[in-house]
Amino acid sequence: MIAVPYAPHLQSLDALLNLLRGRRVVVLAGAGCSTESGIPDYRGPEGSLRTRTPIQYQEFLRSEAARVRYWARSTVGWPRMAAARPNAAHYALARLEEGGVVRGVITQNVDGLHQAAGSRRAVELHGSLASVRCLECRHAVRRAEWQERLRGLNAGLHGKDAEAAPDGDAELPAQSLEGFRVPGCEVCGGVMKPDVVFFGENVPAETVEQAWRLFEEADVLLVVGSSLTVYSGRRFVYRAQKESVPIGIINLGPTRADEMAQAKVEGQLGRVLPQLAESLLRQS
Repeated sequence: MIAVPYAPHLQSLDALLNLLRGRRVVVLAGAGCSTESGIPDYRGPEGSLRTRTPIQYQEFLRSEAARVRYWARSTVGWPRMAAARPNAAHYALARLEEGGVVRGVITQNVDGLHQAAGSRRAVELHGSLASVRCLECRHAVRRAEWQERLRGLNAGLHGKDAEAAPDGDAELPAQSLEGFRVPGCEVCGGVMKPDVVFFGENVPAETVEQAWRLFEEADVLLVVGSSLTVYSGRRFVYRAQKESVPIGIINLGPTRADEMAQAKVEGQLGRVLPQLAESLLRQS
């Protein structure tokens, strides 16, 4: 890695270009990458949680009512998630990887849009909603197949006017949950859970190790679309600072790393990242 002295962060694209040019970049991506694809995030531009509280891991484990509530909402919300497509930010990151500027993406998102856009090295820190796994025997099925089972048992569930929520969820009135049935694992009858990391759950050790291996290829860490409120992503910024790996940020609103960054651009990723890619690839 190239050690670069720290300096006060700047608010211009030119400063960010100068920081990235000629260096190996590893990207840390957050929910801001996906909001322009119509996927809501948990936090607003100021980094504070919206009114909706995400499900907690221990609640999902111990409460059947919590699992019913989660899967009923997910049954309604999944089609919108499944229909989401990559936006200009995802495609720009894929182009930067193809052009040799970006080594890979460590993403906090669970929607698979980085891979859909063409990113080949994407470490999904929080897992993927495309898979559902049994907590007992670890048997996994595709989310599309699980959706068919949920719909088959709950044909009367309607959510035409349901409000979309983060991570393929949806807001439903309490009466919609009455009588909702959640199937068990086809192999052992155990509890099925989306193959993602819930709030209060640890990121699997092998995933963290994979992310660190990618991080170690970086001359620069570029944070895109994350307020860095969650420690699972913020840990990479802390290590970058410790090891004098310079930090660049593109985000709408403040982040927990603003004072650590050498360059920050405030703006929509779908506009800034394509400009960044065009400039860096033209000069490479």
